[in-house]
Amino acid sequence: MSAIAVGNPTPTALPRAFWALWVCQLVNRLGSFVQPFLVLYLTHDRHLSAGTAGAVAAAVGAGSVCAQLVGGWLSDRAGRRVTMLICFFGTGAALILLGSARSMVLIWMTAFLVGLLGDLFRPAVQATVADLLQPTERVRAYGLLFWAINLGFSVSTVSAGVLASFGYGLLFWVNAATSVIAGLVIWTMVPESRPAPEDNSAGRALLPVVARDTVFLMMVLIQIGYATIYMQGYSTLPLAMAGDGLSARTYGLVIALNGVVIVLVQPFLGRWMAKLDRPKLLAASMLVVGLGFGLGAVVHTWWGYALSVVVWTLGEIGFAAVIGAVFADLAPIDLRGRYMGLSGMAFGVGTVIGPLAGTNALEHLGPTATWLGCAVLGVAIFIGQYALAPALHARAQSNA
Repeated sequence: MSAIAVGNPTPTALPRAFWALWVCQLVNRLGSFVQPFLVLYLTHDRHLSAGTAGAVAAAVGAGSVCAQLVGGWLSDRAGRRVTMLICFFGTGAALILLGSARSMVLIWMTAFLVGLLGDLFRPAVQATVADLLQPTERVRAYGLLFWAINLGFSVSTVSAGVLASFGYGLLFWVNAATSVIAGLVIWTMVPESRPAPEDNSAGRALLPVVARDTVFLMMVLIQIGYATIYMQGYSTLPLAMAGDGLSARTYGLVIALNGVVIVLVQPFLGRWMAKLDRPKLLAASMLVVGLGFGLGAVVHTWWGYALSVVVWTLGEIGFAAVIGAVFADLAPIDLRGRYMGLSGMAFGVGTVIGPLAGTNALEHLGPTATWLGCAVLGVAIFIGQYALAPALHARAQSNA
């Protein structure tokens, strides 16, 4: 029976190092206070214009995109553990610097550093899970990490509002403290997991390998397409709901369903999803996300939009649980960290394209065409992903 098609009927206990990563992700997200409130801090405490504050927030995003490549390279060359330690301890320092910065030059530099250092861990964590676990265990593991991230972020968005009432400066210190705690968890509980390079692959350059890897390049394009759809929930959706006469508060309540559904549903789906064919589950999840947003073409009430959010959130759960496992199956072992980094960068590109495409389509074509476009793109990436399934299975067997 193919390990890619069906998971272990009796899942084994996940190792201690994985649960340390899980705690690290939870703690890190519990303290993720600064980024959601950065624009408010810059406009209220630093008296910057909304446009300047938005540009500073974009600098954080630019650092995050660069972090995917840098983190992937460091993971393969310096090691997964070293990369995560640089991330968490470095982020703590960068947050304190940003909170104390007064000149615009220092604000720009530290904002970029917060984005760069703060996301270095992503490819390192993804690669570590792939190093530690057998292919049949990875879907459950990635799903649990996704759940920890959302659980922590759901709590942090509420507690950050309370802390902000005592002053925005406190957010920086608490966020930095949780980052340091996460680093200490890695320091004490997570060993280095990077496989020793084989003689014929030591020091291989990434780009020549990637340029010949048609399957991986197609996956990158599909990932960009998915992220383009997904970002409509945070850019086009609030505008469309306002166009239907619904308030910002209603949008806040509706989009909050995303986190609620993930926290409540994901733990029950994790073991079941681990038994399914990974590439085909990924294709189906993308289709559900596209069709979920496509419901916007026919709904105009708060409960209709709420239904749409629930549908595409179910697809997001499947996508988040399986995308790391699929890329881990696809990546050459000696380039695993860098492949994970490119995967994260592809998602980042989609987060740039999505808001631009969606808001312009809404303005010039109207909501019906915009949401139908999401559904059509969802069908297209479903077909592409499903067609890649045989090649992904073959690669997984070759890398096993």
